[in-house]
Amino acid sequence: MKFAVVGSGGVGAYFGGRLAEAGHDVTFVARGAHLEAIRAEGLRVRSIDGDFTLRPARAVARPGDMEPVDYVVLGVKTWQVREIAPELAPILGPGGAVLTLQNGVEAPEEVAAACGRERVIAGVCRVMSYIEAPGVVRHASVKPRIEFGELQGGASARVQALYDALAACKGVVVSLPADIQVALWDKFLFIAPFSAVGAATRKPAGAWRDVPETRALLEAAMREVVDVAQSRGVQLPDEAVTRTMGFVDRLAADATASMQRDLLDGKPSELEAQTGAIVRLAAKAGVPVPANAFLYAALLPGERQARG
Repeated sequence: MKFAVVGSGGVGAYFGGRLAEAGHDVTFVARGAHLEAIRAEGLRVRSIDGDFTLRPARAVARPGDMEPVDYVVLGVKTWQVREIAPELAPILGPGGAVLTLQNGVEAPEEVAAACGRERVIAGVCRVMSYIEAPGVVRHASVKPRIEFGELQGGASARVQALYDALAACKGVVVSLPADIQVALWDKFLFIAPFSAVGAATRKPAGAWRDVPETRALLEAAMREVVDVAQSRGVQLPDEAVTRTMGFVDRLAADATASMQRDLLDGKPSELEAQTGAIVRLAAKAGVPVPANAFLYAALLPGERQARG
């Protein structure tokens, strides 16, 4: 099976690397020093589930530099989706699809606008990984998991084929949820509040999750996500907050999120697609979200400075 990993950062390189390790034909789209290192030395993945190195590893600078593939694993940041999406349709073979793995809930529709809804498989992933050095990806925490399904719902042969390919990979847990929208919002319920509180405190999870004031802020932000989801007809259960708080408690003490790391490093982040999206979607629905509004206001100056 042929794959293109477009956006070979911590997420894309990890899952693409596992697919290549399992014997699939994988081409990585990367840039800068990371691209050159992969070309010269291969891709090295340092993982709590076992290290491995792909040598040689095929890497290109743009999607147009490769032959058609069966699946695109889209691992770019959320703000890059609209820019790259028009370049994806030309590299999809007959029946091919783009698997979206972005944080947030809007990327599948953005890809659909450029490629067609029939070309999109909406996905959710849970993994804490990042580029440690050019050509080196570190998987530091959380059992890597992917959930996905057709954007329009229902089962399909291509979803089953993708499931079979990923399920055979080492270090990957895969499932097909009954409702992909619920799965997207369930991940959003975790990642947006966790990222924002981590960025606001400037500390890893172990330093703030047991502090009563910041714990209450995190829980309030999560409950607001449930309110927004339910206002949009997404049947996110009320108990999702309790379950997700338990997940936060089980994270490694040094756990951080990519949005938090980007903001603290002075880089453009996914703030608009995460906390910003909560505030924006809540305003459309007339749902009050004071906790998320506070976090957004506190983090926005750093985001604007990073973007010049």
